[in-house]
Amino acid sequence: MPADINSFDALAGRMPDAALASQDGLVAHGGDLEPQTLLCAYSRGLFPWFNAGQPILWWSPDPRCLLKPDDFHLSRTTCRKLRRLPFELTINRDFAAVMRACAAPRQGQPGTWITAAMMDAYGRLHNLGYAHSVEAWHGGSLAGGLYGIAMGRAFFGESMFHLAPEASRAALSALVALLKNLQFLFIDCQQETPHMLRMGAASVPRLRFLAMLREALARRDYHPGSGEICPWRPWFGLGSIGLLGEKWRQIIH
Repeated sequence: MPADINSFDALAGRMPDAALASQDGLVAHGGDLEPQTLLCAYSRGLFPWFNAGQPILWWSPDPRCLLKPDDFHLSRTTCRKLRRLPFELTINRDFAAVMRACAAPRQGQPGTWITAAMMDAYGRLHNLGYAHSVEAWHGGSLAGGLYGIAMGRAFFGESMFHLAPEASRAALSALVALLKNLQFLFIDCQQETPHMLRMGAASVPRLRFLAMLREALARRDYHPGSGEICPWRPWFGLGSIGLLGEKWRQIIH
């Protein structure tokens, strides 16, 4: 598939309509996990979620769980712990390690949907500047983190993990600080969880989500002739969350 904006628009126009999803949120099956396919799907409110041995399944649940950066909040207990600054917070230092940790077996779960094919696909998106990780380090070791896709002013959260208490919340608060600075409209949490609701996320009807997504992607910022594979400029060279230290301190106070 040619990697250019015209092919992106043509492919996006052929994507199934998220508004026609089944009651459980399934929209379609099949296709591929090429970078441009994935970005087109996210731009239309779809995301892949399937187990090994299944075809690629594309979903758009109703309602959709979203977290607006300005609505994010932490408990007093968590804020007190984070103010002691036990974690070093970074962006894109080790995307592959975050994906591997998110894919590791968890108590009460028989397997993982983050298959080798998914790790390869999102690794390619990371190299292109569209998939990103936030890491929380403790004592030089990776203690927690998250990863997702950034397009326009929307961040599509995929998964998070922690190996130490508060590490995933530290990484999420760092992401929120970054997105506030970039004037993002929301983090797409996909499925509602008590964990995210406690931190300010809310469920919105699918049609409302799709309208918010159109607003988040309304401003195209690519450079014609640049060879970019979608209309929204990738992120490169973000460096350490320390650059956003003041915004991060506002979040944890």
